[in-house]
Parts: sequence; structure tokens; C-alpha cells
Amino acid sequence: MNLNRANSFQLDWLVVLIYLALVMFGYFNIVSAATDGAFSSYFDLSAPYGKQTVFIGLSLISIVLILSIDAKFYERFASIIYLLSLAALAGLFLFGKKVNGALSWYEIGGATLQPSEFAKFATALAVAKYVSDLQTNIKNSKDQLQAVLIVAVPAILILLQNDAGSTLVFAGLIFVFYREGIPQKYILFGTTVLVIAVATLKFSALIVTSVLAACLLIYQLLLKRKKKKISGPLLVLILCSGLSFGTEWSFDNVLQKHQQDRIELWLRLEKDPEKLRIMRRNISYNLNESEKAIRSGGFTGKGFKEGTRTKGKFVPEQHTDYIFSTVAEEWGFLGSSTVVILFVVLIGRILFLAERHKSQFSRAYGYGVASIIFVHFLINIGMVMGLVPTIGIPLPFFSYGGSGLLAFTILIFIFLKLDANRLNVW
Repeated sequence: MNLNRANSFQLDWLVVLIYLALVMFGYFNIVSAATDGAFSSYFDLSAPYGKQTVFIGLSLISIVLILSIDAKFYERFASIIYLLSLAALAGLFLFGKKVNGALSWYEIGGATLQPSEFAKFATALAVAKYVSDLQTNIKNSKDQLQAVLIVAVPAILILLQNDAGSTLVFAGLIFVFYREGIPQKYILFGTTVLVIAVATLKFSALIVTSVLAACLLIYQLLLKRKKKKISGPLLVLILCSGLSFGTEWSFDNVLQKHQQDRIELWLRLEKDPEKLRIMRRNISYNLNESEKAIRSGGFTGKGFKEGTRTKGKFVPEQHTDYIFSTVAEEWGFLGSSTVVILFVVLIGRILFLAERHKSQFSRAYGYGVASIIFVHFLINIGMVMGLVPTIGIPLPFFSYGGSGLLAFTILIFIFLKLDANRLNVW
């Protein structure tokens, strides 16, 4: 029996190779972006790339530990891992260190740890555990509410720490629920809310409400439903109008000034040239410099450590959230496309592996892994290119940071452990 189990352990080497390629490519871009003056050593712990060397070493150790633990452990103790992550998030309000306005860090002997990064894989485990429970029927409203609470609790704790970027990542777990059978109406509802909110900010609540009312009138006239009750469509109009005016009020009274400015720049709401010039110099300085660095890379790039805007430190904190601009400048369109393709193949491969699982827990967790990586990838690259509002969120395996690299490594290799043992009888 043990021999059969050993023979059935089949690690997916394609995912492993893509992981290693992303980590190493990201590392050399951190070296380039973080080099200040003369380069000393890859093990210089006073420099970000020296610390990243240590983080990579710790990540490799964590891989060995994850693969050495029995696969059943992750399902059996998913709830405990989740509760520990909530305790770590709550503890920040008492013992946390504020960095760049976010209370998201523990300082331990000069090193810092960001619990929100680890809460992502812990929540993915908890969601997979819950939806795979025999007593759970995700099509029931009660079970749906409990599933949403599992995701909402860590998300709210992180939001209260003023880390909106990490909070958004948890929304990606909706793909897990969708795969496991929640009604499509929730996806339709979420899409509708997003479209109305963006349209309101772009045009105004009054215009959006007027357009919706006109659509309702045309709907009634064209389909000739005068004899039928109009109460249903009218209720939808009232709710959508309330959402529209609520979005407008929230934008003016809830969001902070810098958040309003970022959305205004993204949707191109500001028309005053002088005000735009001031905003670009301040609130969107990073984005403008990032776009210049991307454009300067051309098709093949300027070469490793040869990016003029990277060497000149024009993009602040380029080795963290804006690391993709270094890729584009020094490796050009070819290098950038390679990174995008690697991420797309990675996400697609994880989904493929998840679908072949007979274990619902493994499948749901696989979808959670793919969702979390996808949201990070989409928002980070979109932010760097100005396609989405500026949101502080790292690029998986690329951006500098020990917590992020360790958490993403744990996230993906727990799934690989589950996948490697898929042929075992549970």
C-alpha cells in the first residue's frame, strides 16, 4: 500500500518550472530596480535583493516542508489554519506596525511580517473545506451566507487596517463559489453593480437613472406588456437608481481625497488642464513614470541593468508594486509578453489540474489558488499600465517582499501537494 502511494505521487513539473522561472526572473528585476550605485553582492543584506535572496531560500525550505506533510493535513486542519490567520490579523490592532499608512505589519527583530498575505491561502483552504463539507449545499441561501462570511471576515479586518488592495483580492474567491454551483444571478448582480457604479462616476447618477428609466419605457412599449404588472421592472429601476445615487454620495463623502483623485484620473473625469497637471505631478507621479519606462523599452528592451529610467530611480518603489515597469524597460515587449504568457499558462494549468480532481476540496482549493493569483496579476499589471486605478498590490513571485513570496509559495505548493496525491484513496 505504501509502495502504491509512493508511486502515485506525481508532482506537476510544469507548474514547478513556471514558478521557478517567475521567481528567478523577478529576482533579477529586483536586482536591477533596487541597485543603488555600485552593485556589491547578491547576498548583501543591506540591499533589497540581498534580503530577497534570503526570502527565496526560506521559500525553498517551505516547499520541502509542505511536500513532506501528509496531504490530508491541509483539509483536516484548514479551519484551524484559518482561525490562526484571523487571530494574526486581529492582533495587528494591538501590536501592529504602520507602514505607508497601513497597519499591516508585525515587526520581529528588525524583520517585518504581513499577515494579510498568509490570510489569502488560509481563506482559500477554509472556503474549500466548507464547500466540500457533506452538510454544505452551496445552492442554499443559508450556506451561501456562511460561505460569504468566511471570506468577508478576513477581508473586513484587512480593510480596517487601510489595505484596500489586499481586500480586493478576496473578491476573486467568487470564482470558487461559481464553480461549485452558486446561481448565476449572483454573477449577474455583481456585474450589474460594477457597471452602474462605474457609469455613475463617469456620467452622474441623474444621467444613469434617466437612461435606465428610458430603457424601462422602451422595454414596455416594444414587448407590449401593458396588461402585465410593471412592478418588477419598476422595483429594479428603483434599486438601480438607489445604487447609482449611493455610489455618487459614497464617492464624495466616504472615499479619501487621494482615492478620489486616482479614480478621477482613471476615468478621466477632471477636465481642468492646470488641475490635471498638478494631479499628474503628485497623485499619479508613479503611474506617469511607470508608463514612460514601459514605452522606453521598445520591442527588445535595453538590457539587464541598462534601463535608464530604472537606473535613474524615476519610478519610486519600483522593486515592489511597479516591478513590471522594470521588466518592460529592460526586456521590452518580448520580455513583458513572456511574463504575461507564463502567468496565463500557470493559471490555466492550475485550473486544468483542479478540474481532474475527484476530491471537491482539492478542486475548490485549486480554483482558490488560480483566483488569487489571477486577481493579483490582473490588477498589478493593469495598474502599472494605467488600465485600472492605482492600487497597492504586488505582482506574485516578482515583487520584493518576504511575506508575499512565502505566502504565494505556500499557496501554490499546498495545491501541488494535493494534486500529487490525487490518485491516493482518501
